[in-house]
Amino acid sequence: MKKVVILGSTGSIGRQTLEVIRSLPGKFKVVGLAAGKNWRVLSEQVKEFQPEVAVIAGEQELNHFRGELVPSETPDLAWGRTGMESLAKLPQADIVVVAVTGTLGILPTIAAISAGKVVALANKETLVAAGHLVMDLVARKKAALLPVDSEHSAIWQCLNGESQSAVQKIILTASGGPFRTMNKVDLENVTVDMALCHPNWQMGEKITIDSATLMNKGLEVIEAKWLFGVCYKQIEVVVHPQSIIHSAVEFLDGSVIAQMGLPDMRLPIQYALTYPERLPGSFPRLKLIDLQGLTFEAPDANKFLSLKLAYDAGETGGTMPAVLNAANEIAVSSFLKREIRFQTIPILVGAVMEKHLTVSRPGLEEIVEADRWARKTGVELIKSLRWCV
Repeated sequence: MKKVVILGSTGSIGRQTLEVIRSLPGKFKVVGLAAGKNWRVLSEQVKEFQPEVAVIAGEQELNHFRGELVPSETPDLAWGRTGMESLAKLPQADIVVVAVTGTLGILPTIAAISAGKVVALANKETLVAAGHLVMDLVARKKAALLPVDSEHSAIWQCLNGESQSAVQKIILTASGGPFRTMNKVDLENVTVDMALCHPNWQMGEKITIDSATLMNKGLEVIEAKWLFGVCYKQIEVVVHPQSIIHSAVEFLDGSVIAQMGLPDMRLPIQYALTYPERLPGSFPRLKLIDLQGLTFEAPDANKFLSLKLAYDAGETGGTMPAVLNAANEIAVSSFLKREIRFQTIPILVGAVMEKHLTVSRPGLEEIVEADRWARKTGVELIKSLRWCV
């Protein structure tokens, strides 16, 4: 029985991870859960799964959380980043699922790898901002870092048993989001409610907006570079509106191997949790005869600037990807608060990137400082009149 820690258990990926565990009785034991501020949902998860340790973001939330629990069944409790990092190193844990959002995932991921845990990574920002540090640590520790994103899980499965030198290119598929067919004029009038209606996937707000701008795919490009050891010229993004082929690999001989399935995050989550085994799944299955057709097209770089910004940041390297990510988080947050327009998101990110002096081989402190600087600069730009709605 594998013992599991889930960081970000109340978010979309965290909840679906618990669904997978619930569907495979006797295969997993949840030994640790960590959440942000949602103490109500965390308390319900603790009552059901009875972990040994639970962590919440703040001390105030911890007091509310503690009040919901029966004293005789209360796990060890902690709060804040220190608590999350300690949980990531929990001695009895076999696998740590990192499902927190943003750069908050970097330190617990590093802690888990350093402690010899198998890490199932569902946090893009960790590799975007600190890919060289994390992958160097993975190599030194001979650690297992397993991708949970549907696209990277697909690539991982396609590469199974293949030589790295045989890879011609990686093909990352993108749904294209809800505005794929809109013209640039109509994009100026996109509202928050419109942007949160993804045609295929049920996700959190931030990642849903990133999917609408194609920044999500840009972050995945950078993540793929680090996970699979390819250069950016070997990573192609293809828009596939049906989200049935989750990604593919083209090999030197011209063969293309693709991974298919319904747009359901529980499938890649289960694969990461059960690896190297495949266990019977209880979730809906793809039936080829039900498909009405699969289509593919190139992304429109003129309408969706975020994808190019991500490639540029990745090629520049150093602290620039961390700046890209931080500026985007600020821009998306401001859009969700209705402070800026949808089309302003990539413009703001590009403006912050232009102001940044890149550190070519940063340590963790320099990455954290670049992240802080980008957020501060983004907020300052938004406050100026030219960024207002």
